[in-house]
Amino acid sequence: MFTGIIEAFGTVKKITREGTNIHFDLETRLASELKVDQSLAHDGVCLTVVSTSPDQYRVTAIQETLDKTNLSSWKEGKKVNLERCMPANGRFDGHIVQGHVDQIGKVKRISDQDGSWIFDFEYADSTGNVTVEKGSITINGTSLTCFNSGPGRFSVAIIPYTYEHTNFHQLQVGDEVNLEFDIVGKYIARMLKGYPVE
Repeated sequence: MFTGIIEAFGTVKKITREGTNIHFDLETRLASELKVDQSLAHDGVCLTVVSTSPDQYRVTAIQETLDKTNLSSWKEGKKVNLERCMPANGRFDGHIVQGHVDQIGKVKRISDQDGSWIFDFEYADSTGNVTVEKGSITINGTSLTCFNSGPGRFSVAIIPYTYEHTNFHQLQVGDEVNLEFDIVGKYIARMLKGYPVE
């Protein structure tokens, strides 16, 4: 379980394809603290550390992950938002994040507000995912609050700290992002449709 509060950047140093899997080697200041089998969120995608070195580590993405996220478009040199799992005695500074991306969204517009930024996003609403005005959303692993919420669209406001300490400063119009919708909202939407929640 995660909270959507980004700890550090990872930089993709090497990408290796093996069958349908892709191995990503990343460099980060957290590398020396990581252990094999540890779960780590990468732009909101929970991946397992499979090897470590003092300044780098490796994770592997299977085809299902590549199909549901933007990982297949990663290039060497890309900055990735990283968050380790929340410790049992930790503080929920964001919201409940599973690290299970629901779908890809796209940056529709970026507006400079002279000290902050407004990002408008769109996504295919045919999946049944919804946002709620002033509700939570996870974008590339970052816990944020929605507004201008509507079918297949929403906006978020980004303060300078978040802009600088996440990869929001790299996003451009048309870029794809990983979206994880609020877990409570997903359960409610499923129940309203009469689907079982198990």
